[in-house]
Amino acid sequence: MVEHECTGPVDWLSWGFSRICMWGPALIVGIIFYEVVMRYVFSAPTLWVNEMSLWLGGAIYLTSGLYSMQQRSHIRIFVLYDMMPTVVQKLFNLLSVICLMIFAFSVVWGGFGEAAAKFARWETFGTAFDPPIPATNKSLVLMTLLFVTLQALSNLVRDWPAGAWLRKTFDIFATIVIVGLAIRAVPRVLDPGNSVPQAWKMAIIAVLAISCMLVLYGLWRDFNRTPAPFVDNHDPAEEIDIPDEVLTGTPPAAGRT
Repeated sequence: MVEHECTGPVDWLSWGFSRICMWGPALIVGIIFYEVVMRYVFSAPTLWVNEMSLWLGGAIYLTSGLYSMQQRSHIRIFVLYDMMPTVVQKLFNLLSVICLMIFAFSVVWGGFGEAAAKFARWETFGTAFDPPIPATNKSLVLMTLLFVTLQALSNLVRDWPAGAWLRKTFDIFATIVIVGLAIRAVPRVLDPGNSVPQAWKMAIIAVLAISCMLVLYGLWRDFNRTPAPFVDNHDPAEEIDIPDEVLTGTPPAAGRT
């Protein structure tokens, strides 16, 4: 697969954190291997590997969806889409993004209070290892859904040739939204009334700072750059090597391979 280029602040945010999370599966394999060795070779099973793998796996699952959206590699059904003229295809793209925006708004609106409460009391998993999975992953669900929606909008204004003013306006809007949310999150994270450990507070502040730097760098780097329209040249038939006779509805005669 040829990786799609990064253009704009949202792309750089998606690409940056996805690059870090790509090492997550290797880490999960490593700790599970450690657990197997400790359990069956030394008869000393751990208390933390299972919960840690669940914790990391949930975070990787969320960020992989963000990366898939940025790379345009999510599942799409083309039965009707490919049959339609370009104008109708643009309408389909617009409708799909609108549906995503409605879904994201509903989930964030309905889940923000619960996520904020779990984070403030630093709710843990209730096991022997007791990691803060509810406190972290519940908030991560909402943040990822917001970024997926911004990524879908970014794709929409770039994949179909649009005026530079529209692309630049969206990039400025997305940068303001992301940086503004990060700035608003700082007092909530540093609030002495919550139960978040000090080390976690510093780590979250560092993540927020890196996010702001990524989007500002993407805005500066690509503000005057016109992205090339996305062209999907993917042909599934090339991957599985189906004979032309089968694709045309005339399978080869018996005895032929």
